[in-house]
Amino acid sequence: MTTNLEHLVIKAIEGDKDAFCQLVKEVEPSLYRIAYSILRSDEDCLDAAQEAIMKAYVSIHTLKHPQYFKTWLIRILIRECTALLKERNKVVALNSDVKEPHATYHLEDNLELNNAIRNLEADHRVVITLFYLQDLSVKDIAEIIEQPVGTVKSRLSRARNKLKEMLSEKIQVGGLQHEQI
Repeated sequence: MTTNLEHLVIKAIEGDKDAFCQLVKEVEPSLYRIAYSILRSDEDCLDAAQEAIMKAYVSIHTLKHPQYFKTWLIRILIRECTALLKERNKVVALNSDVKEPHATYHLEDNLELNNAIRNLEADHRVVITLFYLQDLSVKDIAEIIEQPVGTVKSRLSRARNKLKEMLSEKIQVGGLQHEQI
């Protein structure tokens, strides 16, 4: 049984430009959030998203499994973001202003957590963003970043441990500051 999204992908693969445009509209918010979490600049994330969409349009006929369209497009987007970072030699940062429309918990609601995520290494920040903000499975993340599932699990574990460490330090420091005042 194919979903509406898969049906649109099949039509796009067959050359239907309107179907491709509908697909882009469906995944656009996710693309923007992912790009922004990596690039931290509106202009850069729009450039990366535009390049990813153009590359996807040109090569959509190579997509073998329509159900993986979003994963395939995110992989292209992450490559574009990485290329932009290398080109501009920028530091990767996680956005604190973009809201997740369907999530019940918003990262930006917790300033300490948001700041701690910003201080993670880029590889850890990406898997945390994809896993928690985009609600992707470990398997999907592995496909997107082209790493083994074990590597993704390891990065998630290390990132969680580092976040726990940073947040517990923040709580201890906050408590000491409060007592001194």
